[in-house]
Amino acid sequence: MDTQKIEVGFLKENCYVVSKNDEALIIDPGDDKEKIISLVGNKKVLAILITHYHFDHIGALAFVKKYYNAKIVDYKSDKLQMIGPFFFEVVETKGHTEDSVSYYFKDEGIMFVGDFIFEGTIGRCDLEGGDFEKMKKSLKKIKSYDKNIIFYPGHGKETTLENELLHNEYMKGDYYE
Repeated sequence: MDTQKIEVGFLKENCYVVSKNDEALIIDPGDDKEKIISLVGNKKVLAILITHYHFDHIGALAFVKKYYNAKIVDYKSDKLQMIGPFFFEVVETKGHTEDSVSYYFKDEGIMFVGDFIFEGTIGRCDLEGGDFEKMKKSLKKIKSYDKNIIFYPGHGKETTLENELLHNEYMKGDYYE
C-alpha cells in the first residue's frame, strides 16, 4: 500500500491518499481541493475516511465526495471495513472530540490518528467536544496495539507507538489512574 501526504489549509492539516494499484482512499480532505485532486491523480477513489469533523479536516469534504462520488467512513461506520483492496479497523479514540476515530491498517502496520496523538503529545481536549477523561481511556486502549505501528497524525510528522510510549508524557501510567 502506498501512502502519500499533503499539507492543506492554513493550519497545515495532513491529508493522506493511500492507494493499491489504481484504487485509493482519501483521509481527512482538509482543504485545497486542487492539491488533493493532483495527489490522487488518475486513481479511482473508493472512499473518504474522516478522523473527526473539525473544519481543518473536512474543508474540502463536500467537494471531493461529489467529485469522486465516494462514500464517507467515520465514527458511525462499522468497526471493520473492507473497501476494495483495503481492510482496516475503525478505532474509537475519543478525547480530542467525541467523534474522533483512528484507522488501523493492521497488515501494513499503520494507523491514521487524526488529532488523537502527535509526536510527543496528544490532541487538545479543551475545545468543544473534548474530554480529557475520554482521552485517557483512548490512550490506555492504544497501548495494547502492536508497538511497531506507525502513527500518521493530522498535523506534523509521523511517529510510532513505541516512540510515544518511550517519550510522550501522556502515555505514562499515571495518566490512566
